[in-house]
Amino acid sequence: MRRADHVGFSVASLEASLAFWIEGLGAHLVRTGEMGGDFLRQVTGARDATARMAILSLAGQSIELLEYRGPDRPAAPSRPFDAGFAHLALVVDDVDAVLARIAAYDWRPQGTPQTMTTGARAGTRVIYAVGPDGATIEFMQPPSA
Repeated sequence: MRRADHVGFSVASLEASLAFWIEGLGAHLVRTGEMGGDFLRQVTGARDATARMAILSLAGQSIELLEYRGPDRPAAPSRPFDAGFAHLALVVDDVDAVLARIAAYDWRPQGTPQTMTTGARAGTRVIYAVGPDGATIEFMQPPSA
């Protein structure tokens, strides 16, 4: 492996997701585009679908948002504790302020922030937040913040 390139999230509405990532978290839009046909089917397995996409930059991380259109869509998103589910972890200065800000975009914490009591990250406050599409972000506030 050479390096990680990006983290991707499938979303129901590209516009709503862009508002969250740009206005709510301060990401920068890099580019948008569309894809479909045999290329999309071969890469993702999505049959008879098209996808609108956006690439964002946030804290040195590239984020890809994909709005799939077509018949191959799950009825309900998976949950953060389901096997195979992934999340993005972001280090923040103030977990409580972030949770208050993202609530306007229908992102909800999965409980209350907890402080790690042992290990290399002792003192770090952490919480998972889940968005309207089921995507999960872990917010981590180091003890020095």
